Amino acid sequence: MDATGILKLRVILDNDNSERLILPSRPSSVQALIDEIKSRLKLTFDFRLQFHDPDFDNALCNLVVIEDLPGTASVKVVRLVELDQISTSTDDTIILTDSTDTTDSPVRISRWPEVFIVPIFSYEVEHVLREGNAAFEKDGKVITLTRDQKHNILETMGEEIYRLKAYPSSTQIGKAAEALVRKHPCLKDKNSDTGWDGWKNSLRHKVGNQRKKLAKAGIKDVAINAGKYSRTNPQGAAPRANIKRSRRGEVNFLPSYPSGETRESLETRRFEMVEQYKRTSAERDIPLIHQHMMCTFALRREEIIATSPAVSELKDRWPALFYETQLYCEFHRITNQHLPHVFYVALDEYVLHP
Repeated sequence: MDATGILKLRVILDNDNSERLILPSRPSSVQALIDEIKSRLKLTFDFRLQFHDPDFDNALCNLVVIEDLPGTASVKVVRLVELDQISTSTDDTIILTDSTDTTDSPVRISRWPEVFIVPIFSYEVEHVLREGNAAFEKDGKVITLTRDQKHNILETMGEEIYRLKAYPSSTQIGKAAEALVRKHPCLKDKNSDTGWDGWKNSLRHKVGNQRKKLAKAGIKDVAINAGKYSRTNPQGAAPRANIKRSRRGEVNFLPSYPSGETRESLETRRFEMVEQYKRTSAERDIPLIHQHMMCTFALRREEIIATSPAVSELKDRWPALFYETQLYCEFHRITNQHLPHVFYVALDEYVLHP
């Protein structure tokens, strides 16, 4: 195949739109071709390409190697849903903005990191640790904290852990304890093989106690597991029965309602969206629908997790969720990832989370 000859392309943008594009020479790579198509057709979004492969009866295949593309070919633009700009188009092609402003949004914006970042403690504790680390480096001596100082460390670490995950695994708590001792070696356990086993145990209890306090305060992702068997609730389920918690990859399992919103106000927004979907595609206010979908995320997750509705009921109440763009957006809200290739995984395993 001539790697430098003229390239004639039919660029398929969606089911109803395609453009004819002739390039004087074949780009050096697939990314170079994508950049050329972006420039020529003035496309403002990111995408990957598929092409009709003549070796497989012109079936669509992902374009990975530029040399696989025939000199005259049809390529399909497959949008990567980037949530950073707004376009006015159809439901299936709109590029939308998802706000993650933490000042009024209850959602998490961080996943559990590869390396846990130890937070800053109170001024007093930071001073004690700074002096203690210097002494440890000099003669290997660990320090003894007061009760208040240890409480501040555990409280601050517990808050940082909860900011990342409501129900961290034992391994994740261990990683947090390890990071604490690595940053502040003067806190090393005297009678521990690792040096942080004691801190791991203390953090595990602190995280559990914080969940109880947050549940009493009405924080939804832990309050949903409250009401288990206890002295005051002898009819409750076993403490470890049917615990609802995030699956692997989920960042926002069950957020609380946005500031200033109530169930009634969110229901009003939901009803407005249902009314929008009774209109024709051209008449729908797509930016309004997206705004309401962002705002009602907490209500939607509450319904899905707490009641596990049938798909037909979910479709009646949340029709936008069954359009490709909003499904991508929902996956992003839950996981903070842009993964278009897991479209059906997003539907089966994340959006319809029991």
